[in-house]
Amino acid sequence: MAPAVPSAMERPHFIGIGGAGMSGIAKILAQRGAKVAGSDAKESATAEALRALGATVHIGHAAEYLATDASCVVVSSAIRADNPELARATELSVPVVHRSDALASLMTGLRSIAVAGTHGKTTTTSMLAVALTELGLDPSYAIGGDLEGPGTNARHGAGDIFVAEADESDRSFQKYTPEVAIVLNVELDHHANYASMDEIYDSFETFVGKVIPGGTLVISADQPGAVELTARVRDLSTLKVVTYGESESADVRVHKVTPRGLTSEVTVLLGGRFLTFTVSVPGSHYAHNAVAALAAGVALGIPAHNLASAIGKYTGVKRRLQLKGEAAGVQVIDSYAHHPTEMTADLEAMRGAATDARLLVVFQPHLFSRTQELGTEMGQALALADASVVLDIYPAREDPIPGITSALIIDAARTAGADVTAVHDKATVPDVIAGMAKPGDLVLTMGAGDVTDLGPVILARLAGR
Repeated sequence: MAPAVPSAMERPHFIGIGGAGMSGIAKILAQRGAKVAGSDAKESATAEALRALGATVHIGHAAEYLATDASCVVVSSAIRADNPELARATELSVPVVHRSDALASLMTGLRSIAVAGTHGKTTTTSMLAVALTELGLDPSYAIGGDLEGPGTNARHGAGDIFVAEADESDRSFQKYTPEVAIVLNVELDHHANYASMDEIYDSFETFVGKVIPGGTLVISADQPGAVELTARVRDLSTLKVVTYGESESADVRVHKVTPRGLTSEVTVLLGGRFLTFTVSVPGSHYAHNAVAALAAGVALGIPAHNLASAIGKYTGVKRRLQLKGEAAGVQVIDSYAHHPTEMTADLEAMRGAATDARLLVVFQPHLFSRTQELGTEMGQALALADASVVLDIYPAREDPIPGITSALIIDAARTAGADVTAVHDKATVPDVIAGMAKPGDLVLTMGAGDVTDLGPVILARLAGR
């Protein structure tokens, strides 16, 4: 079993402790008994949850927030070099540890599953965490989103399994040495860090090459990038490859996905036998994620029929087609989708779940670099909606790129036949939607930025009209 706390992380200080990945590691360390501290830009429910675990959380960034006895400073790739706490760490000669190295140290000594892919990581990791917990295996897990059930993104469990979301965006997933690696898909994204698909493939090959000898790669048999990656790693003699998907050549074959409202019934052919189970989120995209989770659990030796039943207990992750509420006969749903493939998958899922309803989308592009490279495809995806509102680009960690605005997406959407309205003031969106929505409609807030905050405000505006 893993030690309670790695010695270098007994008194860690997290810069940006409220972030999805950072907060998960901080929670696990606090649960293991470390003296956790950190800072974040703003107050949040995550900050409160960390304080409830005994962590010290400062709001804002200042050099004095870094305690002189800190054993290390944990950072993500989003932390800028001029952060005052980072500068103070250099002055005090406090070791600086990347988030991925911190997570890797927590996985040491445990049977780990690392879930990678351009999209679908959070959902698949969550399905495994829920299923393994339901089976009484008490796993540890670190996820990039909050589970609907336990309501948290991370937990230190007493069992010997650790399930982790493995982030390819900055190549940090190359730090992990899992027993089972899942690769859901391989596509070009994170354009600030990858210049070409060849660089993406090289990065994923390195990740797969870190699977322990005798370990397993679970990978899609359908997605073209995953198929190419499989061909590149087939000759690794220490690696067992298990493919899943609708392809007749898949080791775990998806035989049928049957929509059942906001759920799906999935039938797979595994080991020569058919197995049917329920996935409590709509759409083929999420059904395939569930099958990947099933294949990974089986690779650890867990009986397939037990896993399938337990996966049915998964009720979703916040921001992954999360129902925010209903007002005036209009349902408001939130989606984290920000890559064209994710957008298309979620829009198609909502279409399948409510064929008679109009689908209205509030989309907020995420990152200037992503919009520059994929804005046309984003606009084409929006053509699946009956009408869309497109906000300005959410910059996150990036500075603006001259000439790159939401207009790129809007023009592409209109060319594809979409009904699109540009809205530059986010505060006016509830009024715009109230003027568009009719009883029976679905409103989908979509994007990786703060568009998620609009759901409750839209509901209040609809209720008061």
